Amino acid sequence: MAGEESLGLDDVLKAAEDAAPVESVDVVARNLEKRLSATEVSFLFVDILGQEAVRLPRAGRAGEACAQVERVGLAGSVYERVLRTQRLHQEDDGEGGRRLVTPVTNRGDCIGVLDMVVPHADDSVLDAVVQAAHALAYIVVTDRRFTDLYHCGRRTTTMSLAAEIQHQLLPTAPCCEAAQFTLACGLAPADDVGGDSYDYALDQNILHVSVTDAMGHDTASALLATLTVNALRGARRAGRGLLDQAYAAHQAITDNARGMTTGQLLRIELETGACDLVNAGRPRPLLLRGDRVEELVLKANLPFGALAPVTYEAQRLQLNRGDRLVLSTDGMQERRAAQVDLPSLVLDTRDAHPREVVRALTTAVQEACGDHLPDDATVLVLDWYGGCSGQRRTNGGSNT
Repeated sequence: MAGEESLGLDDVLKAAEDAAPVESVDVVARNLEKRLSATEVSFLFVDILGQEAVRLPRAGRAGEACAQVERVGLAGSVYERVLRTQRLHQEDDGEGGRRLVTPVTNRGDCIGVLDMVVPHADDSVLDAVVQAAHALAYIVVTDRRFTDLYHCGRRTTTMSLAAEIQHQLLPTAPCCEAAQFTLACGLAPADDVGGDSYDYALDQNILHVSVTDAMGHDTASALLATLTVNALRGARRAGRGLLDQAYAAHQAITDNARGMTTGQLLRIELETGACDLVNAGRPRPLLLRGDRVEELVLKANLPFGALAPVTYEAQRLQLNRGDRLVLSTDGMQERRAAQVDLPSLVLDTRDAHPREVVRALTTAVQEACGDHLPDDATVLVLDWYGGCSGQRRTNGGSNT
């Protein structure tokens, strides 16, 4: 392909591997500068809440990643448009060149955008830039294991100890796209962290999903959430079934802490869409099927860690092609958040990508609470395409 030849992707990936983790993004920038005569090349992270873009400094100024960095509000910006459409944007730079902005995304996880100016932008140049962004996504996903630079870059406010614990419990990617589904998650933290968490894992034939809410606030709730999430993960990774995972979480709390955690655990068969669900006292999920949103009627078991004899029950839900399932915590529905008509908003956003649905729902709740949430507000949106094989779905229903 002409774009790959002009960009030299093999050389880029090798150079990134040879560079220090904090310099690998610069490798891509230097390659674009050399091969395409690009200028003003920069990479901007999307912050944790999806409200701002944070420009990553070039190597040699890495200490600025946590302070004195440029922050750009996403609302109404070209960056927001690129992230939503997942398409390259180009415009005149006012000096005879072309400004190009393209998404840096890995399996649905919007990491950020690549921004640059090139002297001209024919098809081969555009293809090369898209290929560079694709390579950069993989480079960042690989290298963020070895440095705090990328974690610092996504933060626009100082994190408390409780928030740090809570954030580390979450999957590194809040969105995942596959042939059978697209899953997007979001957590808007309370002013005093409230113990929410979400998790997912994809096996060869099964999608595991959980949304949990540890009682209390601040560090105590974050520690309780740590027990819950890691007990669930440990049981899941040991190959234990859904009910065993529920009992493992319950036992971990009763043996090591005081308190309770509500939650919903899902085990979805990728081939059939059959879903087993344990409902440990969570708000009922919403199901969008066709043009109708309904609240699913589920039997509620006791929370994990309840000081009473507990029995957990797996309930069956059949997902059909085209279904959208929405899970949330009580921070999305209680107190001032109750002003938001979640079913109507789910219906109004039925044509949007799950990432945008998550953002619309959490933003509506934050605005209803005056940007001061009394409790964490967490939402998980799952689009089900059916037991198909082949390429994954991306924005707009296209395949890649």
